[in-house]
Amino acid sequence: MSFKPRFISFDCYGTLINFEMGPTAKRLFEGRVSAEQMSAFLHSFRFYRLDEVLGDFKPFFDVVANSIQRTCHAHGIEYRPSDAAAIYDAVKTWQPHPHVVETLEAIAQKIPLVILSNSMVDLIPHSVAHLKVPFHAVYTAEEADAYKPRAQAFEYMFDQLGCGPEQMVHVSSSFRYDHMTAFDLGFKGQAFIDRGHETWCEGYGVQRLTDFRQLAEMVGVAFPQAAQAHRVG
Repeated sequence: MSFKPRFISFDCYGTLINFEMGPTAKRLFEGRVSAEQMSAFLHSFRFYRLDEVLGDFKPFFDVVANSIQRTCHAHGIEYRPSDAAAIYDAVKTWQPHPHVVETLEAIAQKIPLVILSNSMVDLIPHSVAHLKVPFHAVYTAEEADAYKPRAQAFEYMFDQLGCGPEQMVHVSSSFRYDHMTAFDLGFKGQAFIDRGHETWCEGYGVQRLTDFRQLAEMVGVAFPQAAQAHRVG
């Protein structure tokens, strides 16, 4: 990159922390959803979670509860109130993806790191603790009163940092939640961490990285284990 960002902002779940919402739901519903139905069931769960965050803010527990209840209704599956609690409580236990911690440690010595997460004030500290990295700031949808992909979430971050998108790089594994909005807001740089759970989209000025260690190279931080980035767009 030809500039040094003032801050690097990160999506948390899926990008830094292994997002196990699908696997958690799969284990929970294996006795109620057939193997033939499961793929469609989990697809609906993904879709309804996105649909739930597009309106007015509600607690993330309600996002999970509403989306799994709507999924069960759509597929004719029994819903139990304990389902939402089991999925929500599992979030606290999810661990970082490989190479995330050491890469962030290297970058943090040169550039301040920020998390912007569709999370809650009482939930995100568990994940931040797993990352073991000194973040400059951690912002949640609860504080912004809006979830990504709504611009309000990003604008809250800008206001808190006193920094515009033209001075920042945003990193995420999701176009639907992050990169499309980040493009429209004018982030100077973006990195898509290809975790395989979303399709790559051209035309958004995003660099595609297939190994998280490539991020250090992208932002000009020396990191011996960084692989050569696969850049597209």
